[in-house]
Amino acid sequence: MKKSRPKSGVFRSVKFSVLMLAIFFTSCATQKDIPENKIDRTLELAAEQYKYMADQLPEDGRFPKTYYAKENRFETSGSDWWVSGFYPGTLLYLYEEVGDPELMEEAERILEDLEKEQHNTSTHDLGFMMFDSFGAANRLDPQEEYEEILMNSAKSLATRFDEEVGAIRSWDSDDDSFLVIIDNMMNLELLFWASEYSGDNRYRDIAITHANTTMQHHFRPDNSSYHVINYNENTGEVKDKRTAQGNADESAWARGQAWGLYGFTEVYRKTKDQKYLDQAVKIADFMLDHPNMPADKIPYWDYNAPKIPDAFRDSSAGAIMAAALLELSEYVDKNKQKKYFNAAETALNTLMGPEYLAKEGTNGGFILKHGVGHLPKNSEVDVPLTYGDYYFVEALKRYKEE
Repeated sequence: MKKSRPKSGVFRSVKFSVLMLAIFFTSCATQKDIPENKIDRTLELAAEQYKYMADQLPEDGRFPKTYYAKENRFETSGSDWWVSGFYPGTLLYLYEEVGDPELMEEAERILEDLEKEQHNTSTHDLGFMMFDSFGAANRLDPQEEYEEILMNSAKSLATRFDEEVGAIRSWDSDDDSFLVIIDNMMNLELLFWASEYSGDNRYRDIAITHANTTMQHHFRPDNSSYHVINYNENTGEVKDKRTAQGNADESAWARGQAWGLYGFTEVYRKTKDQKYLDQAVKIADFMLDHPNMPADKIPYWDYNAPKIPDAFRDSSAGAIMAAALLELSEYVDKNKQKKYFNAAETALNTLMGPEYLAKEGTNGGFILKHGVGHLPKNSEVDVPLTYGDYYFVEALKRYKEE
């Protein structure tokens, strides 16, 4: 039997070199510069903060909103307020990363208070409220009870969809106005889950239709978004385009841009339809290439805010953007991948610095400082925000898993 001729050392060397180069260039696109132990220390600090926060909460169905340091005043909401799901969601993320059973115990306690909102048809925010909480709980420990709550939540959310408009109503109105805000993109994942779980494509169809309507009407030629679109509920025609929380109707409210970025990235993940990825890329490039985007990648509260560079920053917008960019970087070519990953990394590094990261036992137990809720109404300005914490922890988790 003729023996096969051994491959030359030169051939093996060339093959090995090509392989190593391929590995090198692939890894370079997402090369991490933040040490893992720094991420872990931050998550451990966050866990201690949320255990401290739990001690500040009254045990009567109250959920954290914010903290006013100058007054030493902790502000809470009921379970029906849109931010209610972020507290249990953050606890569950932290439990997953740190493993402290006190975090799970507190999450289970507060979930009991949140459960009744599965039947709430007066809000578009059931994705925030129920999927970021019970969705996380079900992911960690699948249970029929959680699945039933999530399905009921999706059914409640679906009641706010209007076929004529092609969107889910955000805020109720006394006239023929049908108000839709860019934030509503964040509630679609609940509907995608409901179709995947039940096999009923109606929920998925609603989510896709809402995304298409938003893409058609919410965005300007420069790929920035309006905050609010007012449709005529009888005809579906656009009545006006405006802001509620931004600086002006034609300005780019920072958190709104981040909601859009995150939402369309999420819709692409669920559909693999290229047009949603293209939209997410357009939004990301608008944000990152904007002349008013600071080098540390924590946006001003509005990209067109007055008094820049002395305008307030919004740490919540930075956290949401970082979480979205980390996912988006997985779906794009190498040049975009590096751009988006590096921007997210810069934002996380900034948020982990002393300017934004609270010291243990301070800040009412919140993790991040310097969020901006609703500046035009002088509400929650330069304070911690529960959703800022949630997306910050999510971004840290995603960064570890890259």
